[in-house]
Amino acid sequence: MPKFEDNPFSDPTIDNPFSDPAVQQVARNTTNATRGLDDYNPFDGQQNANQATPQQQPTQPAIMQAVSPPSSNYQRPQQPQQAQAPPPNFTTADFQRRQEELERKAEELARREAELRAGSAGRRNNWPPLPTFCPVQPCFYQDINVDIPLEFQRVVRHLYHLWMFHALVLALNIIGAMSLMFVDQGVTIFGLSILYFLLLTPFSFICWYRPIYKAFRSDSSFNFMVFFFIFLFQIIITLVQSIGFSDGGSCGLITSIAAFKVNVAVGIITMLVTIGFITCVVADVMLLTKVHRIYRSTGASLAKAQAEFTTEILRNQHVQTAASNAAAAAVNAQIANANRY
Repeated sequence: MPKFEDNPFSDPTIDNPFSDPAVQQVARNTTNATRGLDDYNPFDGQQNANQATPQQQPTQPAIMQAVSPPSSNYQRPQQPQQAQAPPPNFTTADFQRRQEELERKAEELARREAELRAGSAGRRNNWPPLPTFCPVQPCFYQDINVDIPLEFQRVVRHLYHLWMFHALVLALNIIGAMSLMFVDQGVTIFGLSILYFLLLTPFSFICWYRPIYKAFRSDSSFNFMVFFFIFLFQIIITLVQSIGFSDGGSCGLITSIAAFKVNVAVGIITMLVTIGFITCVVADVMLLTKVHRIYRSTGASLAKAQAEFTTEILRNQHVQTAASNAAAAAVNAQIANANRY
């Protein structure tokens, strides 16, 4: 079959496809790309790593991904605070003055702490505040900031100011009674006004202010009861003084109305005293109600007051001495009677 043994590409009239330059360029590129595959050994990692040529990673199109919204609990990190520089107008004298104030406050706190540790026995009486050259020395110790708990200090101060206001009104009552005496309204009111001032001022301090002070200091139900009982009489006495009965020793409402008929100036003075007495009555009722509310909130009762009274009586040294003396006298009397028979 000679016809089939002939080379079909031997005919020069037929185009050779491999003679195309584009095909030859592709062939050369393919040969360069597969040149390292002849010596490739899959079990020799080090050689393959040395012989492998870095190939460029195919680029991928950028894909936008959904971003979740920020959480509501996200907190912005705090910025470090910068130290504030002192004002430029501060001088050494200002710093020294502040240092002295701090040292003085520290000394005051140390003194109060020492007094608290020493107890009431080691304290020096400071009320009434009398000068050192006075022959009469203070009789009581009083320091609301030290003795009274913080939540009750305001009430105790109000009670102390109320006592001072009572004393002021009683002093003004003397002036009103003196003005009445000048217009021939009698000397009795003037004498009684002086007696009221001399008696009611110290007695009110001892009988109702000191018990309420001790009650808040040591949470004593017995002292609360003493305060309620005596302060009620204080209210009644002040109410009678505000009415101002004739020759009662106080410039009350009735006395002031009668004074206006005699002299207008005297009537004005006595009316001011009357307003002072009425103000005292109102303030007494308000503070009594407030103290009673505090007393009930602490869980105190009459039984607790009786128990405290009994305990205080039994612990009192004078009562114990009197009881022992009475018991010894009774025993001696019985022995003497037995020896007689």
